[in-house]
Amino acid sequence: MERSVRRVALAYSGGLDTSVMIPWLRETYGCEVLAVVADVGQEEDFGAVRDKALATGASECVVLDLVDALAEECLFPALRAGAVYEGRYLLGTALARPVIARGQVEVARRTGCDALAHGCTGKGNDQVRFELVYGALAPDLTVVAPWREWSLRSREDAMTYAAARGIPVEATAARPYSVDRNLWHCSFEGGLLEDPARTPPAGMFRLTRDPLHAPDAPATVSLGFERGFPITMDGEPLAPAELVRRLNALAGLHGVGRVDLVENRIVGMKSRGVYETPAGTVLTAALRDLEAITLDRDSVRFKEQLAVRYADLVYQGMWYTPLREALDAFLETSHRHVTGTVSVRLFKGSCAPVARSSSSSLYRQDLATFGEDGVYDQKDAAGFIRLFGLPVRVGARVRPGAGGARAERPAVPGEQPTEGSQAPESGRVPGRTGSAAAGSEAGWPRQVAAAG
Repeated sequence: MERSVRRVALAYSGGLDTSVMIPWLRETYGCEVLAVVADVGQEEDFGAVRDKALATGASECVVLDLVDALAEECLFPALRAGAVYEGRYLLGTALARPVIARGQVEVARRTGCDALAHGCTGKGNDQVRFELVYGALAPDLTVVAPWREWSLRSREDAMTYAAARGIPVEATAARPYSVDRNLWHCSFEGGLLEDPARTPPAGMFRLTRDPLHAPDAPATVSLGFERGFPITMDGEPLAPAELVRRLNALAGLHGVGRVDLVENRIVGMKSRGVYETPAGTVLTAALRDLEAITLDRDSVRFKEQLAVRYADLVYQGMWYTPLREALDAFLETSHRHVTGTVSVRLFKGSCAPVARSSSSSLYRQDLATFGEDGVYDQKDAAGFIRLFGLPVRVGARVRPGAGGARAERPAVPGEQPTEGSQAPESGRVPGRTGSAAAGSEAGWPRQVAAAG
């Protein structure tokens, strides 16, 4: 190899990919391998993981407890930001990467490593996420990405490589999908899940019960927030990680938090992923409900825009960036009054806020009531409507009839006009004239095909 690597800190999980990387790094670079294991709430036997790393050739294995850091520094800030990628994915995998990679860098510095390595594939998102953290925190260290260098081309190849060296792995040829679990979620991808038309196997899920088999009676949970952060569950103050654990158990029991989706990866391709995020699903719904009574209208609208950008930053691995820090600074101000309690009902896969209260609520029943009140003078609405509708009236005077135009739809071949309606012209494309607009009943599809 052209690069000289003496000692490498490998982000090690004990799974298929990183299990085969320890012998590969030693054989390829002739270097010492230090395995860095991150406990982010996946509830593994870390003693067994450490033993496996050492048995496969690592000179040392360091296990980092990053559960609290994950919850406090990444999960709850992203929750407050409303970060949901493409409207559905609660970013469980992406949010764990900054604390894992940072911990890996800290170990590398402390132990004198001159290189960092990860087990991410050359097609996935995580290679970007890990290496952007490396670039932000350790630009001087060499980065080794085995999946972009070795001759193995699939997980099946990796399983063959592992078997040849006596390395046990959880993935099998019969069940080759990969699993990523942490405090926030459990994700599944690859293998049989790569076919988006295929239903996930029922026995795959780990955090949630099948909604069809969830309890027949609903459960209601009360969640307390302070400045946009969850602080209590059913009135009991809890640390972030413990709150997530307890809510995961309750919401998962009721089948809440499953998502099966196709997302747009950073590298450009689409990918199918199946996710379980019970606590995150409930907390997201509850916080949004609390924001409805504690944020003014402009803040609500701007928060919706901010949430999309924040989610993109997280998904793309841009955690250690000035923009993400600036967005969090904005949220510190915007959410200083987002304090209160929300009750959420859980039932067979659904979660619905059913009650909310806050000492900082902007909702006033005496203003909103449809009954008699002495606060709101309904006559005042007339002047407001005149001013609010001024652009509409001006437009109507300057361009008479413009506001009354009706959108037309293409004619449906063989459609009969209903009573009182005008028969559509067969094959007519709105806005087109001449021979191109005329034709037989089959002309409409042909015109579309020709135009496309």
